[in-house]
Amino acid sequence: MSDSINIRSGSIAIQTASISFFRFPPGLSRVWALGMMGAARLSLPKVPGIGFWKLCGSGTGQGFTPVPNTAVYAILATWPDAETARHQTRSAPIFRRYHGRAAEAWTIFLAPVSARGAWAGTAPFEASGDVPDGPLAALTRASVRPLKALRFWRRVPDISTVIGTDPNVGFKIGIGEVPLLHQITFSIWPDRASMAAFARTDGPHARAIDAVRDGDWFREELYARFRILGDHGTWNGRSPLAKLDTPP
Repeated sequence: MSDSINIRSGSIAIQTASISFFRFPPGLSRVWALGMMGAARLSLPKVPGIGFWKLCGSGTGQGFTPVPNTAVYAILATWPDAETARHQTRSAPIFRRYHGRAAEAWTIFLAPVSARGAWAGTAPFEASGDVPDGPLAALTRASVRPLKALRFWRRVPDISTVIGTDPNVGFKIGIGEVPLLHQITFSIWPDRASMAAFARTDGPHARAIDAVRDGDWFREELYARFRILGDHGTWNGRSPLAKLDTPP
């Protein structure tokens, strides 16, 4: 499915979200990437067609820890259509700079099909279409109340273990804008049934959700699901979509 994208649905352009992941080699490239968490804020708003965007770091392991991983960073953005997303994530100068420094990069293109909640006071994703029967992606974003952060992070390792051993998950990573307080999880599933089974089955994830609701842990939260349009690049040497039963 790499490099394969549905550009439009009929004659209507559909909002496309992209998440670009970059892995940097040891040394000055990692220092550069850390510095770009501030410097890239000047360049991203100038990219033609870009809408909502966020620069993200990651945690160690699969990203589901509070310990920073200086090797992996991500850029999330929305675009008016998939053609613009594909072109700009390859050709815009800021993205080219990231690609030039990274040892490996992977970008996935997504069409929002459901979204609820807010991100920094806005609703960034314009949901359209139905939730697909086939592969889909899920993104959750939470702004953790500072006084609740310790309780939250005590729960995360158990959730990470469960999702990591789930045979259905095609890809997973934890990223964030601000260490400890702003957490984003992104995962890919073969179908909505397997995603729902993970979310609803009693275990660390379900118990954490109950604790969040009972304890009012989050100041702000957002949940979104996406149809997968395509990707380019590799992660750990291959496209994470290769294992999914997706159409060409």
